[in-house]
This record gives sequence, structure tokens and C-alpha cells, in this order.
Amino acid sequence: MQKSPAETATPKSRFPRSVPYIIGNEAAERFSFYGMRSILTLFLVNQFFNPNNVAALTDVANAKANKLHHLFVMVAYALPFVGGMIADWFTGKYKLILYVSIIYCFGHLMLAMFDGGLGGFELGLLVVAIGAGGIKSCVSANVGDQFDATNQDLLSKVYGWFYFSINAGSMISTVAIPWTYEHFGPKWAFGIPGFLMALATIIFFSGRKKYVKVPPQGVNRNNLVFITWYALTHLGQRKPGQSMLDVAKDQYDPERVEGVKAVYRVISVFFFALAFWAVWDQCLSEWTLYAEKMDRVINLGFTKFTVLPGQLSTVNTVFLLMFIPFFNYVVYPWFDKIGLKTTPLRRLGVGLILTALSFVVIGIIHTNLDHGGSPSIWWQVFAFMILSAAEVLVSITGLEYAYTHSPKSMKSTMTGIWFLVVSFGNLITALVNGLIEDGGWWTRNLKGANYEWFFVTFICAFIVVFMFVAPRLKERNYITDPYVDSQAIAENQ
Repeated sequence: MQKSPAETATPKSRFPRSVPYIIGNEAAERFSFYGMRSILTLFLVNQFFNPNNVAALTDVANAKANKLHHLFVMVAYALPFVGGMIADWFTGKYKLILYVSIIYCFGHLMLAMFDGGLGGFELGLLVVAIGAGGIKSCVSANVGDQFDATNQDLLSKVYGWFYFSINAGSMISTVAIPWTYEHFGPKWAFGIPGFLMALATIIFFSGRKKYVKVPPQGVNRNNLVFITWYALTHLGQRKPGQSMLDVAKDQYDPERVEGVKAVYRVISVFFFALAFWAVWDQCLSEWTLYAEKMDRVINLGFTKFTVLPGQLSTVNTVFLLMFIPFFNYVVYPWFDKIGLKTTPLRRLGVGLILTALSFVVIGIIHTNLDHGGSPSIWWQVFAFMILSAAEVLVSITGLEYAYTHSPKSMKSTMTGIWFLVVSFGNLITALVNGLIEDGGWWTRNLKGANYEWFFVTFICAFIVVFMFVAPRLKERNYITDPYVDSQAIAENQ
């Protein structure tokens, strides 16, 4: 008997029941992280490095605060790589997220307790960085684990909503925490993010029975480190036509060797995102210091108010909350429809160009400040708008690319490598600020707006190289094409 159209129709894809808990947890955790960061640079300057507001100490104090802020971010984004390996090898994602989140809560408590002593405060920053970094790659990879072949078409959308939750938490915190700092002082301003991190932990624990929990793979010699080391030390044994890593197939699982190849293919793409992450976090540090000197009065006609310096980054989240659905449901489909497919590499390239343009705007602002001007805060809002569009193109694409272009056994580790790029970017910025702090050539030549023009040149150099390299980069999506390498291996044996 012939089946009816209703019986033969493909079932509609549905989001897993665990998704709301993951997104709710992420929103609360990001409130805690971005809330404390929204006041961190100003707090460090006013409390420790230049409490008496001595004009002669301004440049050095700002450089010290910026350096410490970027070193904190560097540690927070270096540890996802370690957390990812621990989760993949020993604990699984669920246990690691739960236990490290508890440590994270204690770090926030230390920030509130030690707001009067630099040593204790720095220790609190380290604990927060361990907590934030330890769970970060596992949380984003855990999103992808909830999906299978029946609903993988929703993966791009869920990563968009995941990023939406990040920025929803950030938006609320960057309004509330600077206001709290202004009216109630640092203890409450650093304490409230701690309460939100505790809430994030409770939300995550509440969904424990609904998660798809991928078990740890265990430590064995078929991993990136051992395979790479073997290949490097046996290059002389390569056969004609073999790649550098193919020599390891004699001693290691050929499919794992192909997986390591995938990791390096993705790293070659991630390298170019380094330019974006070397500058993005400056919107929460350097840009805050510039905002303090600008005309921050917002006149909407029917009302007028003054924005606090730490609150300005809120416009980043506002733009992101608008741009994420706009890009997902309007921009990308429109370009795909006219035949210009929005591939990850194209998104990344356009994102880098927009990043450079945002710093051109900031360079113009800084030049005006250097000449005694007081430019309208709307100019920095304009820079945030451009940078937010770049963030959608680079950051969301990177998270999705890390998951879809890595084998199942390396999902968390691959996401950790993406965050390692963020860490290296902040290390570059911290080193530049450290050189400015120490004096000499860097202090003389990167004084004032020259700082921004240096980074504009830095980004443009990456763009030029990317234009030549991108067409030659090989891509392989493990979600839509999971068996190609296995078949190739079987044919070659």
C-alpha cells in the first residue's frame, strides 16, 4: 500500500531538551566574566596604579593596568586547551564543567574580599582565569555533542543562539556592574558576578539528566602529541607522495593520523584569527580609558544622560544581539541565494577587514584626544558597531569551524586550540603594553594614537597574507562528510 505524504515526509529537526540549560548556564557565567572585566582596568588604575590621579603617572599606570588585564585574559583563554584535553582524556565534559565551576565561584569571592590589596586581588584573578578557562572549551563543545544526524542542520543556528546568550549576559552585566561600582564600591561590583557564577553552576547541574554525555576517550598513544613527534623524528622514512604525517601510519591508527591532519588544517585557518584577537579585547580595556576622556553625554531628544566608561561596551552586546539573527537569517541566505556562498574562510576574511576599519575609527578618536579635543562618544559607538559585525564573522565562525572540522575524539581539544588563539592574541597586546611601560623605543613611537595605527598595520599584514593563502587551504567538514578519510585509508591499504 502506498504511504501518504505525511508518512513519507522527513521528520522536522528539533533542538535537544538539554539546550536551554546549556544556554542559561552560559548567559549567567558570561554575566560574571564580562561584568568584572567591565570595571577591571579602571579599578586597577584608580585603586593600585594611580590612586591620586597624578598626570605624570597616567601613561605608565594605564600600561600597567592594560598589561595585567590582557595577561588575565591570556591565562583564561590558554587554559581551555588544557581543560579540553582533560575532558577528552579523563573526566568527560560534564564532570569537568561542574567541578571547575565551583572553583570559579571561589575566585570571584576572592576578588570581592581582596579589593584593597594587589597581591590578593591578582591571586583572585588567577583563580577566576582558571575557572573561566577550564570550562570554556568544554561548554561550547558540549553544545555540539547534543546533536546527531537527525538535527545537525540546526547546529549553525544553535551556535548563533549560544553566542546570543553570551552577549545577553554580557549586555546586562556591563550596564549593572559599572553602575554598582560607581554607587556601592568594588566589593559589591566584584561580589555580584560571583553570585551569578553560582547561579550558572546551579542551572548547569539542574540539566544533568538531559545531557548527551560523551565519555572520555582515555589517554593513548594515538594522539596529536605522540603522532606529531613520531612524524618529526621519522621524516627520513617517508615514501614518495606521502605527507609529513603519513609516515606515522606505520605505527599509529591511520584514522587518528588523518584526524591530526585535520587539526593542523584547522590551525592553519585559526592562525589568521590571531589578528582579530590581538585587538578585540582592547574594547574592554584601552577603549574604556579613552571613553573616560570623551564627551559621554547621550542626548536622545526626549532624554539626556551620561554613560559611565565601563558601560560603553554594552553597545557591543546590543549590536551583536541584532547582528547575530540578521546575519544568520538575512545576510548569509541572501549571499548564498545570489551564488556567492558564505564559506567560513570568506566570513573570516571580511571580518578581518572590518576589524581594521574599527581601529581606524579609534585611531582618529585618539588623535583628537591627543590634541586636546573631547570627541562625542558616538564615534566610539560607531567603532563598536564595526567591531561587532567583525565579531559575528570571525568569532561565531571560529566556534562552529572548530567543532565541525575536527574528528569526534578531538572536539574539546580543537575548541581549546581556538581559544588558545585568543590567548596568544592577548599575549601580543600584553607584551606591547609591557614594552610601553618599560620605556625606550616603544614608548616614544607608540605614544598616543600611534598605538592604534600600529595595530591597524598589524591587521592589514594578516589580511594581505590571508588573501594569498586562503584559496589554497583545504577544508573537510566532519559533520556532513564523516567517512571520506576512512574510505581513502581503506583503499590505500
